[in-house]
Amino acid sequence: MRKITPFLWFDQNAQEAMNFYVSVFKNSRVISSTPMSVHFELEGQEFFGLNGGPLYQFTEAVSLFVDCEDQNEVDDLWAKLTAGGEESRCGWLKDKYGLSWQIIPRFLSDALADPDSAKAGRVMQAMLTMAKIDVAALKRAYQG
Repeated sequence: MRKITPFLWFDQNAQEAMNFYVSVFKNSRVISSTPMSVHFELEGQEFFGLNGGPLYQFTEAVSLFVDCEDQNEVDDLWAKLTAGGEESRCGWLKDKYGLSWQIIPRFLSDALADPDSAKAGRVMQAMLTMAKIDVAALKRAYQG
């Protein structure tokens, strides 16, 4: 186990959520599951979950950032994670359990870090108009 592991508080559906997340991400597995808690891994990152009741709910103040290789991965994860959830802006979404995710193509991260502030600025402006990130549109903005 890593030194720091995200801990997710669910009402009463931790097992359902864990099984859903494990089905969404290719390199994932269930580590353990009890009626009260779950332990699973998504793409090398371990998570714990608890059936803690309705006292606490997820907010956008914490999200899971997914570094996607390309548009195909963005499209696949976006479709799966928004099913029963809701789209937001700039690559953010909320899944059917209320957990916030950022589905971000690597090109966006790289372009925003470009030392050419004009290119980075055009990419930022293009991103601000999007819900799901469109890599081709970002590349057009980057080129000017």
